[in-house]
Amino acid sequence: MIDIVNVKEFSGDLTKAIQYIHGVWGDDSNYNFYQDAIENSSLPDKALPQFYLMLKEDKIIGCSALITNDFISRHDLYPWMACLYVDEEERGHSYARLLIEYAEDQARKAGFSNIYLTTDHAGYYEKYGWQRIEDGIDLFSDQVTRIYTKKL
Repeated sequence: MIDIVNVKEFSGDLTKAIQYIHGVWGDDSNYNFYQDAIENSSLPDKALPQFYLMLKEDKIIGCSALITNDFISRHDLYPWMACLYVDEEERGHSYARLLIEYAEDQARKAGFSNIYLTTDHAGYYEKYGWQRIEDGIDLFSDQVTRIYTKKL
């Protein structure tokens, strides 16, 4: 059975959730950043940010987030769906779609009419109704990156 939960509702140890998300997206220099962001994240239907875990029989197999900015120059656009990941051995079951839809639903419940993401994956998000709208500048690389949106 697959469940998606806000990290604040995770019945396991919050440290385990932080280690999972950091393990996927972080590096040796930023564990404290992820820890602080996740520990201070919000419950569903509250303020941003929100971090989500995908569970299969209580084992974390994926994650996503809804945040105010995804390290991109366009601070005027939000919320951003970020941190989308499904374990390699669990891919091929449309689990990423479930995480995307969950983040979209949470953004809709919070009253947002659009949701955004930034990615270098051309063609992937279009399958789920997202449209490329323009480019922004990535904080870390200082390079142009694609911005997508979806009406909720």
